[in-house]
Amino acid sequence: MEKLCAAFLLVFSIYANGDAVSKRMIGSFSTGSLEAWETIEFESVTDYRLVKNESAMVLLSTSEASASGLINKQKVDIQKYPFLNWRWRANKKHSPMMEQTKEGDDYVARIYVLASDGWFFWNIKAINYIWSSQSIKGASWPNAYAPENSKMIALRTSNDEAGVWYSEKRNVFEDLKQWLGKDIEKIDAIAIMTDSDDSASSASAMYGDIYFSSE
Repeated sequence: MEKLCAAFLLVFSIYANGDAVSKRMIGSFSTGSLEAWETIEFESVTDYRLVKNESAMVLLSTSEASASGLINKQKVDIQKYPFLNWRWRANKKHSPMMEQTKEGDDYVARIYVLASDGWFFWNIKAINYIWSSQSIKGASWPNAYAPENSKMIALRTSNDEAGVWYSEKRNVFEDLKQWLGKDIEKIDAIAIMTDSDDSASSASAMYGDIYFSSE
């Protein structure tokens, strides 16, 4: 199945959003809202739903040999708001697999940042912040399905515990600059995916609120 970033890149379109605030909210799951999130469906569908966890609403993903995601098409000025903030938790992790291959390109949790590097769909670039099953923390590599357009960065690994919330903060502006060798002023969308189709296995995760900040 032609999936993953390649599919996100093909269906992705540029949306404008000009609000200037101190914090740019992307996913306000704690308010019980999935506003602005669209489903990207493949042959089999990962289930995403809002649930209460530890007195707060979060997004629960459950994948059974499936791969689909949610995308929020929202422009954000990452020169003004360079830091992407979120928290996530693995409920059921993948067994170790060769993630640099198509056969092992499954992740219990991932967040995509998509940015335009030109006028055509093949100029869309995606950084994937992932929960890895096999790689070491901080490792990065080209995505197996879209090596020219998508970069994987392992933030969590098999050494990080299931059932535990972890908070993340990434300087997206610097990550894109390091990868592409130039300044990218705006990102155009954020996407979430929990998938297990390539390995025909199962996985589950939770995602907390997602937002950009200036510091």
